[in-house]
Amino acid sequence: MSIPLKNCVSVLSAKCHGDCSSGHIEHVSIDSRSSHNGATTLFFALIGPNNNGHQYIAELIEEGVAAFVVSYIPEGLEDKATYLVVDNTLVALQKFAIYYRSLFDFPVIGITGSNGKTIVKEWLNFLLSPDFNIIRSPKSFNSQVGVPLSVIAINEKHNLGIFEAGISTVAEMEKLEPIVKPTIGVLTNIGTSHDEGFANTTQKITEKLKLFSHVEVLVYQKDERVTPVIPVGITTFSWSFTDKTADVFVSHTKNANHKTTISYQYKNHSHSIEIPFEDRASIENAISCLLVLLYLNYDNETIASRMSMLYPVQMRLEVKNGINNCNLIDDSYSSDFQSLKIALDFLESQNKFQKKTLILSDIFQSGLSDEELYGRVAKLVVANNIQRVIGIGETIVKFKTLFTNCIAYPHTADFLADFENLEFSNETILVKGARSFEFEEIVAVLEQKKHETVLEINLNALSYNLNFFKAKLQPQVKIMVMVKAFGYGNGGLEIASLLEHHQVDYLGVAFADEGISLKNDGIRLPIMVLNPESTSFSSIIQYQLEPEIYTLRGLHNFLKIAEHKNLQHFPFHIKIDTGMHRLGFERNQLPELIQTLKGNTRVQVKSILSHMATSDDGAHYAFAKQQIQLFDELSSQIMTELQINPIRHILNTSGISNFPEAQFNMVRLGIGLYGVSNDAEEQKFLENVGTLKSVISQIRTIPAGDSVGYGRRFMAQKETKVATIPIGYADGISRAWGNGVGYVTIKNKKATILGSVCMDMLMVDVTEIDCVEGDDVIIFGESPTVVEMALALKTIPYEILTSISQRVKRVFYR
Repeated sequence: MSIPLKNCVSVLSAKCHGDCSSGHIEHVSIDSRSSHNGATTLFFALIGPNNNGHQYIAELIEEGVAAFVVSYIPEGLEDKATYLVVDNTLVALQKFAIYYRSLFDFPVIGITGSNGKTIVKEWLNFLLSPDFNIIRSPKSFNSQVGVPLSVIAINEKHNLGIFEAGISTVAEMEKLEPIVKPTIGVLTNIGTSHDEGFANTTQKITEKLKLFSHVEVLVYQKDERVTPVIPVGITTFSWSFTDKTADVFVSHTKNANHKTTISYQYKNHSHSIEIPFEDRASIENAISCLLVLLYLNYDNETIASRMSMLYPVQMRLEVKNGINNCNLIDDSYSSDFQSLKIALDFLESQNKFQKKTLILSDIFQSGLSDEELYGRVAKLVVANNIQRVIGIGETIVKFKTLFTNCIAYPHTADFLADFENLEFSNETILVKGARSFEFEEIVAVLEQKKHETVLEINLNALSYNLNFFKAKLQPQVKIMVMVKAFGYGNGGLEIASLLEHHQVDYLGVAFADEGISLKNDGIRLPIMVLNPESTSFSSIIQYQLEPEIYTLRGLHNFLKIAEHKNLQHFPFHIKIDTGMHRLGFERNQLPELIQTLKGNTRVQVKSILSHMATSDDGAHYAFAKQQIQLFDELSSQIMTELQINPIRHILNTSGISNFPEAQFNMVRLGIGLYGVSNDAEEQKFLENVGTLKSVISQIRTIPAGDSVGYGRRFMAQKETKVATIPIGYADGISRAWGNGVGYVTIKNKKATILGSVCMDMLMVDVTEIDCVEGDDVIIFGESPTVVEMALALKTIPYEILTSISQRVKRVFYR
């Protein structure tokens, strides 16, 4: 974003106080705590029921913010900044978003409904991301403020938008429609959420449909409540389980492996797909996604492949291990009748135990009288074979007699106080409560405490980083992603599978056994082996890997095997040494290389590559340019004399950013995928992928004069509280990170490492931290970062990531 400030004055119909004729806007902010606040930020001072953005203007001016959208200028700050004065700052934010949206012309999917908006959005993002650079609403940003902020995040690299929009009363959607300006509309399930804001269901549906006033098509489930109120002129694409006049007629059957087969008839053809879910809500959400893919003309093979990989969206409902061998379902996000039905449906699919307990708060947003509402809830409880109900809330207490085997408490605190008298074991517990009841405290006491060290891999962040670098590439430039060294310590197969979903062009491994393992696990992408040994050539051929050849000896050995196996046009890659002086053919070896390959049909030169030595170091810019020039010269010589046109590639992660003119036909993405850049500015835009976590095993307090660890390298100068963490140098934590150099994070506070790092443990100072045994510990992730650790240890992030032992469990999540 780069918008002249003077443009904003006219867009917002604002009165300008200060210099509006110069300057430009690169960021929009409503949060005084945002790290993006600065000289090119336009800050909207929103006024809400519990906060007023105007009160932060003074400190924002000190941080360098120079332009504000306000409804009034705070006293004493009149000459300190430039002000765009408007009647209503929220309306102004929405106006700005409408203007900003008008600057982009690409398809946008708009989603609304009572339930499933966020899940459908996240699933569509997953299903379509291999083919589009997508901008979507973050989390559940679907409100009058969230939608504008989502749209303002668009940049010129995006070519598809997916935005959700939610409303709670009349006259709200008409404000969001021109902001989203969807071309494809998706109406999800209509339930009872926000019923109190509308006169009746028909009015609520009518208001929601205003999001689709100008769409080219509306995807929806054919419903007698919805169809009659769809405005004339809107083209629909409908589906149904019961109405065969729908565009897509659907049926579904549950499989024995907790999956569901969805069969559908479309354009006189029958197809089927499988999804890894059994509950009704997930099935309906998946069908909404299916219709979008059908409308976009995806073939059934692609649809089936991608939808089989759908995953639970861990935002509102999450399954956890509970105390005493319980299965805990955490849905402590909202409490309305429709979402309760969905949660109970999900509970039914978790059939680990026959015994089921429901912990339920007062229910909001029902639109029913209390008598009718809790009567319906009681019927739901019976229908779902719930053996015990624990009600929490002043209203549900009044209706506890409607439930069999029910205990009720007026407040969450009352339940927690009585917790020791309640028995939970070998059962499934659904915790379902509105946010105001703070049911996260109940989840905390019911959740099994984790006592293991794990490396959590955020696959969403990995996808984001991949797309970040793909956006830097010229059209038609291919991308190879390095998954050598166990995916830079993060995990090989899981990451390779995600990269295959994103349709990268090549994977790169160091040795043949890494590639063989991926092929055995079903990876179909071409895999280049960068450091093949001659003894591995037969296996490379057997598993259809593609070797990098960098010596004449290696070439002759490979050709001999190729002839013995009577191969034709088997792909391989030529590496040229342009200055790294590690591996590769030198200039004086090219004549023999070319002569050897002339007329040889056993093999095919798939690519020519080289490796840059200083792509990340500005001090050696001239040397890097020299390497690129030499690579162009030598690779062109090979191509001309052999009359071939292979892929050419020399850029690694740093090269992608620093030498865009040298992308040739392909680039190789490595450490950047995992959220690490050698450029401090670029680092701000990458997302952290790996978080190494552990727990506190034991806490003790030692007096002044006592020591900690081997060699008494730490001597307490005062009474010190010491926590022991079960991770050490055998897990990959450098001993040099100990003795006060490094730290871990506990309760968002730094805990310095005391004494030497042991083989399996390290000790930290928690004197100033309110913590207990069993609390989580961040070894690295957001703080400290691997970049920060590398600087302190005088090494590089690669070494830290690849040093994490295989005995540390990897946990992958989306």
